Amino acid sequence: QVQLVESGGGLVQPGGSLSLSCEASGSIFSLVGMGWYRQAPGKERELVARVNNGGGSDYAYSVKGRFTISRLNAGNTVYLQMNTLKPEDTAVYYCNAHGYYCSASDCTRPGPHDEWWGQGTLVTVSE
Repeated sequence: QVQLVESGGGLVQPGGSLSLSCEASGSIFSLVGMGWYRQAPGKERELVARVNNGGGSDYAYSVKGRFTISRLNAGNTVYLQMNTLKPEDTAVYYCNAHGYYCSASDCTRPGPHDEWWGQGTLVTVSE
């Protein structure tokens, strides 16, 4: 019913930049918030950045000043601009969103609340 499609991962040298994007689609009445998480090899998934409909955002301490999350007019697409990348940024990056399904009758009314995840996109910072 709902899917998040991510793009933009790849290989980049230390100090370089990369931009990720994620678009939510499907039976969505509205989204409350969107964000990015990452999981490095052998480690637990952690929050990178998130933004809500009011425009408030949060960042992991390790990426503050280097990464920027954006979501234009509380829409269904979220971006992550990553600058001054470090080898420790290497991870699979996952898009996350939570909000409301469409009503079972139509998509003019909200249905149940839920949370959704993208498939992940690999970012490798090396050399």
